[in-house]
Amino acid sequence: MDQEMTILRSRRRTLSLEIQADGRVLARAPYGMPAEEIEAFARQKAEWIRKHQQMQEERRKKTAGEPPLTMEEIRELGERALEELPKRVANYAARLGVTYGRITIRNQKSRWGSCSGAGNLNFNCLLMLAPPEVRDYVVVHELCHRKEMNHSARFWKEVENILPDYRQRRAWLKENGGRMIARMTGENR
Repeated sequence: MDQEMTILRSRRRTLSLEIQADGRVLARAPYGMPAEEIEAFARQKAEWIRKHQQMQEERRKKTAGEPPLTMEEIRELGERALEELPKRVANYAARLGVTYGRITIRNQKSRWGSCSGAGNLNFNCLLMLAPPEVRDYVVVHELCHRKEMNHSARFWKEVENILPDYRQRRAWLKENGGRMIARMTGENR
């Protein structure tokens, strides 16, 4: 590979590549995997890497000049999220037939939501900058983890059963999410 790559090892079983906010490549790999194998995988994925770095640069250009959110604005988004998201969670949990624990609102730089093994849900306050149907997608996504704690075909089928158009909602978030996060961090992602 002709550029620097960071390798992060963990107990995972698979190898994956990620393009970080600054355009660098991050390889997530199992502990025992040889560096040569990781580098060969990255060389094999060179076109994918180039394409995603280019997309990221295009998004960065689109967001240049958008004003960063003030702490007061972030606080207001958090308050709005605390008011609205638990209602959405209750509605969709009933439709899915699942239970959940506590709901926490955070201002995160990389996640829109998460679901712990105990059923506690976390949501990013920046979701309040997204359309309501995108907020619903994130809520349903996290609640479906109460049935499937992975992203298997069965998981996505659960999401689709509730939101047949989830792909469009997910695409909106992928296309516009970086711009929203850039406003929180003051970076041009």
